[in-house]
Amino acid sequence: MRRLVIVSMLFSAALPVLAGAQKEEALSLSVATAMQRSINDSVAPRLVFANPAEGDAWLREMSSRLKKKIPDDFMREKLLTAIHYEATRAGLDPQMVLGLIQVESGFRKYAISSVGARGLMQVMPFWQRSIGSSEHNLFDMYTNLRFGCTILRHYVDIEKGDLYRALGRYNGSLGQPEYPNMVLGAWKSQWSWQGGGGGLQAVAYPSR
Repeated sequence: MRRLVIVSMLFSAALPVLAGAQKEEALSLSVATAMQRSINDSVAPRLVFANPAEGDAWLREMSSRLKKKIPDDFMREKLLTAIHYEATRAGLDPQMVLGLIQVESGFRKYAISSVGARGLMQVMPFWQRSIGSSEHNLFDMYTNLRFGCTILRHYVDIEKGDLYRALGRYNGSLGQPEYPNMVLGAWKSQWSWQGGGGGLQAVAYPSR
């Protein structure tokens, strides 16, 4: 596990855009419909906690960790609220999604990879055609997070809950350890809770 932390730290120092060769795959009608419904849900993002105190504690802690990358307080808290909402809505751990964004784009809203993936979660444009429309702007923060979390949830379901393999699919590198290890390393070293402050519990995550 120490190797994962070291890898994560090296990549966070000078982070490239790491979207892989994710390929468009045919979706069944039921899956496509469910994903389209998820994308088109227009509910405003909000923190999803058992009580407001837990939400405030999470937001303060994560905001302090993200301050160097996003100095503006309003934009930083707006982004964190959206990440927490979209991740929770998709049944994903928000801290894991933070680690994924760190690896994918370094929190650069307008990042574009060499293969054309866009935005915070490096969403491939073909997903607009598959589950969205040309009107969806993948550089829009809310749209990008909605697409990214919906797509990763789809891959988790395909892999029957195996996050490690789902991350490989998300990056287009299924079967190769580098990308899943980087995301899991970023999750542990940067975004996981090391204690239970503010009523929050430590995050458990898979390892390889």
